[in-house]
Amino acid sequence: MARWDDVVKAEPAFADEVAKAFDAFTHKTIATLRADGSPRISGTESRFIGGELWFGSMPGAVKARDLLRDPRFAVHGGTGTEAGPEWRGDAKLAGRAVEVTDEAVKKAVFGAWGPEEAGKDGAGENGTGAGSDGSSDGGSEGGSEGAEDPERPSHLFRGEVDEVVMTTLNEARDGLVIRVWTADRGLRIIERQ
Repeated sequence: MARWDDVVKAEPAFADEVAKAFDAFTHKTIATLRADGSPRISGTESRFIGGELWFGSMPGAVKARDLLRDPRFAVHGGTGTEAGPEWRGDAKLAGRAVEVTDEAVKKAVFGAWGPEEAGKDGAGENGTGAGSDGSSDGGSEGGSEGAEDPERPSHLFRGEVDEVVMTTLNEARDGLVIRVWTADRGLRIIERQ
């Protein structure tokens, strides 16, 4: 497993492009695994702070329960409505989520997320996790998640990265360029027409 900072150090230009793709949109999607092993997609928000990938969850939310049971996740950056030459690319990260319970760390991360969200369930304009997955196992999530409220303590997760993928168009804009980074293989480039 790698920290986000490991990606930045190994491939700074690639990491910068991925971070910009993620930061371009507030809302992302996160895939987790339900108790029965089937996949779940939930809305989320994430931030890169202090060389780490962070995301959170409202207390008791189904995605938090999923991650506490099985930490594997995949996060897909937001996508816009733009098409053609305006398309900047598509970013994805996969790895394992580690819950952070140290109150000092939580306070620092949530504080860095943005003071404009103090007292809200959210953690900033690119805060942590919101969405409704309509699941039948008791979980409907809503509102932004993340900012620490003593009455409703939030979950905070640090993402350990297994894989980072950035998909863009080639220079001719008639094919895909898929760049895949893993800690063991480094950066690989795959082109598809």
